[in-house]
Amino acid sequence: MKFLNTSHSEFFSVLRKRVDEYFVAHNISKYANATMVIKTIVMLCMLYIPYTLVVSETVPVWLMLLFTVLMGAGTAGIGMSVMHDANHGAYSRHAFINKIFGYTINIVGGNAHTWKLQHNILHHTYTNIPDMDEDLQSNLFLRFSEHAPVRKTQRFQYTYAFLFYALLTVNWFVAKDFIQLFRYHRKGVQTDKKTSMTKEFSIILGTKILYFGYMLAIPLIVMDLPWWQIVIGFMVMQFTTGFILSLIFQLAHVVEGTHQPAPDKNGNIENAWAVHQMYTTANFARNNKFLSWYIGGLNFQIEHHLFHGICHVHYPEISKIVEQTAEEFKVPYIQNRTFFGAVASHLRTLKKLGKGEALAA
Repeated sequence: MKFLNTSHSEFFSVLRKRVDEYFVAHNISKYANATMVIKTIVMLCMLYIPYTLVVSETVPVWLMLLFTVLMGAGTAGIGMSVMHDANHGAYSRHAFINKIFGYTINIVGGNAHTWKLQHNILHHTYTNIPDMDEDLQSNLFLRFSEHAPVRKTQRFQYTYAFLFYALLTVNWFVAKDFIQLFRYHRKGVQTDKKTSMTKEFSIILGTKILYFGYMLAIPLIVMDLPWWQIVIGFMVMQFTTGFILSLIFQLAHVVEGTHQPAPDKNGNIENAWAVHQMYTTANFARNNKFLSWYIGGLNFQIEHHLFHGICHVHYPEISKIVEQTAEEFKVPYIQNRTFFGAVASHLRTLKKLGKGEALAA
């Protein structure tokens, strides 16, 4: 598949030069700063301080349940704010630091290797392109792509989609990483000669055993509570994490105004790669500072897709440059002003997709 530079040919070169000049003019690094380091500590504490208090049974049962929600939010925060930047190489200029923080996804039940193949290669390169971007992958009950077959079971997906979103991490830590590892190996997505499927399978299996061990087995062994209460707490944490992660990523690509272009018969997309990102990606709630802080700048999704090697703490400032340059070159800059406006736009899009209606270009 190729991206054809049919128009706006100078857009990205001009934009990249302006962004580079911003960092030089302000004499700042493109990587993490003190704010990012503090955020990393906070996110890790959101997961492991409540975990310690729950397992040690130093708080009442009702508070334990609330703490599992906090642990779920902390897990999602680690994913969006810490491992995400690190696995894009944006946390530090030093590869070994990125690798260390990138592996935080492994200690919360996922896998850095398969995540990078799906996200960095497939999603970032082929954003919203059917059969290439797995974030648009549909199933029996959910349809995210207008090019996917329409099923009667999907008609009312806008009423129950959030319930399925909550199951994301349950599927992730049980099956998804294993399935993806074998599929990517078979399809040739995995091209790194420094690793092998056997090695990565061992890492996936080992880190998942570790995760189940400290997150579920240890509480079952040491806590003086019925096993079903512990399992409920574990599942509440998972549902919280899955719901947050799924919703945030959907608000960037499956909303009104974003395109889902299919390649032509020769496998070409008739736009330069950077312009393609502008048509398929949306920002939301740019002025909501707390949201931006917690979700790792993923509400600045346009800037992330264009400059994923830049730490997200810089996105608010460079978004001004991106928006201005897009206006000059008459390239779309899609955004929803508020978080709930983006949620409403996503639900309307789900409703159209469920009915088999074409998305407005």
